[in-house]
Amino acid sequence: MPTDRTAILFCPPLAPLEVPPGGRVAIGRGKDCELVLITDSASRRHAEVYPEGADFYVRDLGSKNGTYLNGERLERAQELRPGDRIGVGSCAITFARIEGTLAGFLSDPGGHETVVFSRNVLNEVFRGELAEMPIFVVLQMLEMGRKSGVLEVATDAGPARVWLGEGQPVHAESEKAQGMDAAIAVVGATRGAFQFRAGENPPAHSLVGTMTELLLEASRQLDESQR
Repeated sequence: MPTDRTAILFCPPLAPLEVPPGGRVAIGRGKDCELVLITDSASRRHAEVYPEGADFYVRDLGSKNGTYLNGERLERAQELRPGDRIGVGSCAITFARIEGTLAGFLSDPGGHETVVFSRNVLNEVFRGELAEMPIFVVLQMLEMGRKSGVLEVATDAGPARVWLGEGQPVHAESEKAQGMDAAIAVVGATRGAFQFRAGENPPAHSLVGTMTELLLEASRQLDESQR
């Protein structure tokens, strides 16, 4: 695994947390943890993520309810791969890797200095696979970085796009819809490739509200459609 990729833990609505290359991140509800969870189902010091060589691992710290990795209870320390989900109590924490640093990504709205996975310097393109970085993580990163441009996702029904202005959704299109329906197609994507092109202006303005409101509404509608 490349050593120049920064390890990040995502647990919305908490801010993403960078895992220091030479340090450990304790997870739990104790105030002395680096990732503090607000849930009674987590132990005070529940689990930890730590580096070993070029890789990162997660282990349980003798918690009452156990720690889970992709739905399987941990019996020993396990190596983490991009896109893995760590279950701590009622919280789901996503592990991801980015090139550059989290601080660099957030401090560079133009998207020139850092990338999600790979970059075409000439066109300022950010690319990745949803298997490695779930769509809500991509959107949260773009929101926190106050990025402006278009995010395109390859869905089962064809490509869908959402345009952002300073990290907030302003327009969405798919092959069959515009506005919220198209935005839900983006948020509902679970596999395939994504790419973000900085600086592209939206052809229209069909969305009103924040990224958080979009994610909540999309989650509600997707839950209803699966019942």
